[in-house]
Amino acid sequence: MVSILKGEPSVVEAARTHGLTVAEVDEWREKFLLGAENALRSRPKDEEAVKDEQIEKLKQKIGDLVLDNDMLREALKPYPLARKTSDA
Repeated sequence: MVSILKGEPSVVEAARTHGLTVAEVDEWREKFLLGAENALRSRPKDEEAVKDEQIEKLKQKIGDLVLDNDMLREALKPYPLARKTSDA
């Protein structure tokens, strides 16, 4: 699996080879890189600090996605036939 970090097999190929989903491979890769980055710090963060940092990063990502979604909804307002889903 370390070869995935080098980009040798694509994430899709690696997932297929190991019987995983692409999301699982991405999650594994992200956890590995975060752990490696933390281990290389002169003052490594404790697990709680790493978790809090990751939560903040995910909250930011969610906020960005909500803004994108809101902008797309506004852009589609003049085209009511193009919108087939509910606003819920």
